Amino acid sequence: MKRLFIIILVCMNFVGATQAQFPQRPYFAIGFITGNDTLPHVEIPEVEIFPKKVFKNKSEEQQYWRMVVRVKKVLPYAREAASLMRKYEMEVPADARGRDRRVYVRRAEDELMKKYGPILKKMSINDGKVLIKLIDRETHKASYDLIYELKGGIPAVFWQGVARVFGNNLKTKYDPYGEDRQIEQIIYKIEMGII
Repeated sequence: MKRLFIIILVCMNFVGATQAQFPQRPYFAIGFITGNDTLPHVEIPEVEIFPKKVFKNKSEEQQYWRMVVRVKKVLPYAREAASLMRKYEMEVPADARGRDRRVYVRRAEDELMKKYGPILKKMSINDGKVLIKLIDRETHKASYDLIYELKGGIPAVFWQGVARVFGNNLKTKYDPYGEDRQIEQIIYKIEMGII
């Protein structure tokens, strides 16, 4: 009886091992022929590598984490602005002029002020600076240009003046490889779920 049990156990192990011997489905890749060699071409996704954050002092570390909090606070509003801009471009025909365009813009502005007005009024000046940059990042247009397109030149100049009084500039462009590199890295980490 023991011998029969051992034989069955050994046979079951061989059955599992023989399944691994079946050929796998072939994988075809695009390749290049150079001389007598064929070299495969495989697209590999881009990977960002960030150095381990080594801060020179405690103040620098605090500034970094304040920026993380600001970006987390403001990024949803910038994305909402981009989606509303796309919605606006789809709903209002390109040939709409004058009254039709103004009516829609007023309605959208009233809706936005009811929804986001109290929140935006409570933001700090530095939050506003980050918001202006992130709106440019998401919409690919400076805030000044958006106001100019939607409401005209006089309101754009007025709001630019108000922004300048508080130390902001609506014409600020987002530079992910220069001045705003840290913000871009923070956004990337937020999207990856690291922060």
